[in-house]
Amino acid sequence: MRQFVLKVHELCNLACDHCYVYEHADQTWRDRPSTMSAPVVERVASRIAEHAVRHRLTEVGVVLHGGEPLLLGRARLREILTVLRATVGAATALDLRMQTNGIRLDEPMAELLLESGVRAGVSLDGNRAANDRHRRYRNGASSHERTLRGLALLRSPRYRPAYAGILCTIDVRNDPIAVYEALLEQEPPRIDLLLPHATWDDPPPHAAPGTTPYADWLLRIHRRWLADGRPVPIRLFDALHATATGRHSGTESIGIERGELAVVETDGSWEQPDSMKTAFHGAAATGLTVFTASADDLLATPVMRRRQSGLSGLGPTCRACPVVTRCGGGLFAHRFRSGAGFANPSVYCADLKGLVSAMHSEPLAGPTGQSALPDRVFDELASGGGDGACVAHLTAAQESINRALLVAAADSLTGAAAAAWSLLADLDRINPDVVRRVLVHPFVRAWAVRLLAGRDDPARFADLAAAAAVIAGIDAEVAVTPRGGRVHLPTLGTLTLPDAGEALVSGTGTVRWPGGRAQLTPGDPGWAPAASIALDDLTVLLEDADPYRDCHDWPPAGSLTADDRWAWAASLRAAWPSVLRDAPEQAAGLAGGLTTITPLVPDEVTLRSATSRQAYGALGIALTADPAAMAVMLVHEFQHTKLGAVLDLIDLVDPDASGLIKVGWRPDPRPAEGVLQGIYAHLAVADMWRRRAGRGEPEAAGNYTMYREWTGAAIGELSASGALTAPGRRFVDRMAATIEAWV
Repeated sequence: MRQFVLKVHELCNLACDHCYVYEHADQTWRDRPSTMSAPVVERVASRIAEHAVRHRLTEVGVVLHGGEPLLLGRARLREILTVLRATVGAATALDLRMQTNGIRLDEPMAELLLESGVRAGVSLDGNRAANDRHRRYRNGASSHERTLRGLALLRSPRYRPAYAGILCTIDVRNDPIAVYEALLEQEPPRIDLLLPHATWDDPPPHAAPGTTPYADWLLRIHRRWLADGRPVPIRLFDALHATATGRHSGTESIGIERGELAVVETDGSWEQPDSMKTAFHGAAATGLTVFTASADDLLATPVMRRRQSGLSGLGPTCRACPVVTRCGGGLFAHRFRSGAGFANPSVYCADLKGLVSAMHSEPLAGPTGQSALPDRVFDELASGGGDGACVAHLTAAQESINRALLVAAADSLTGAAAAAWSLLADLDRINPDVVRRVLVHPFVRAWAVRLLAGRDDPARFADLAAAAAVIAGIDAEVAVTPRGGRVHLPTLGTLTLPDAGEALVSGTGTVRWPGGRAQLTPGDPGWAPAASIALDDLTVLLEDADPYRDCHDWPPAGSLTADDRWAWAASLRAAWPSVLRDAPEQAAGLAGGLTTITPLVPDEVTLRSATSRQAYGALGIALTADPAAMAVMLVHEFQHTKLGAVLDLIDLVDPDASGLIKVGWRPDPRPAEGVLQGIYAHLAVADMWRRRAGRGEPEAAGNYTMYREWTGAAIGELSASGALTAPGRRFVDRMAATIEAWV
């Protein structure tokens, strides 16, 4: 648990008719004390500190909530904050927040927030007309003016550090642009746009089957927000941008997040997030209190394990959906339906899918026009470079793609493959780094693409699960089916078995089959561990056995001998200093993204290297003893890898473009995307020869001139072709600027 919501005051001075605490199915607030007592606060603080120490958390968040927390008054609020600072703050860094309607926020209260390091989020639904639809006093009077008075304090220079942002609950009857402009007037550090809590039993207001009113409303703000240059973070949009690149969304409402939030009620009860109160009476309950159970005890309960189950906890409809890694099935509470529980799509499914699809086809990252990548990352990649942080964005997106492909294939699994998938899902909950190591192996995607096209079988699921089990060292067995008497465990190595129809691979490193057994240890005659080569900060796997490594455009070499491996190590170690010297803009990216080299069959005429769009992180290269040539092939092919990953996220070339373009490096005209790939690779190669020419190396000046002129001319032809999208034009312009800087 990394965030704890403390319900310090159960009552509220408003009567908002969309409030999930008082107006929805759960009414447990009626049986609880109105305020959190001192003993409860002290016990909560000790439980949070205990959890932080046990899990070595560098920071935890605590949110004071209600009801309305400011009803506590300054004296009682100060007492609570003092206890939290003294107890939790002694164990870890403490991020203190508060969610309030702002009505009782005056200067003395703001001073207390400031001195205690509390940042307050304020609930406001827009201009007065929008806010008055729901956020009124019990007598029907407007709360808008009093809320604006509190916000004016937070906007002032003195109290600005105590301002966290604005939470706005959507009502599609309100004009979205008027709401957006009213929120911007309050100069918030962040805006949260909240879908009103609803379930299949109690559907969203003003929605009808076949319509997407909430997506339509949000998209109008999204387009205006982009046109304004994204003047303020909007949590929902930023979360969807993050999941587009495989990163965490930072919120339970979007993405495949593991629930890291717990609620403590005024009586000390541990509860699930407040949104559950919209499902049914008692839906948030866990049966535990801070006096009887720790945060770890809470995590072990079935209800919390279910919230942390990721993809495997979603229903079959969600798991089969192509946008599941973007929306993650929506907020857990919004999936509830009587008789079916929470194993349903979100009641906002159509809206979420419409929002994700529309945002994917629109520019996501502001006025530059590109999508799915931050501006700095896009521009650095477009210039031809890409440091470790840039490549990390691409790597995360590729992992997300691999996971989505596997989820798409998993619904129809039976037998050993289904058992293997279940084991992978369990491992992903308890040791996600191990599963990640296996799933990002480059040829997982190559196999998954074939499987979904009906050109392969699902037996590889067992190989993946067995590899993950061995890496994790768990006491579990996975039934695997040898191919040609061999079992390949991705990232680990290959086991050769004598005529075994099926074998059982144990996570403890033992393999059993009818009539025999073996150990996955060096020296066992049947086990061939994968070879790796360390190059400073980069460790590369030499993949000579994976059955799916044949995805390059040139045949892979066979199994390497000890002499072959020695020759590869010598070649790569001799080439790496040339990469560092001649391609410094590429070295950090290579170190962060290159994981695998597949040795290719040598070409008797020329050097040979290749990449595959379906095998991110893998380069196919035929061995050469020339370190300068090897360095060029590493950089050249990794450029193709990076650009392929960008193209998985962003259309740089119009999909309908059909013309061919003449280029200097090939006799045959090329399609626009092929030209773009050639330009990007040759840009980096030209830069390497430029640096070598600067040192006076033989033939370097001629090679630099040739590659530079090829690249510059192709940029001109591609730019004039009309085949580029708006992001594509920006990408190509950045490459042109790189060449101009050389000249």
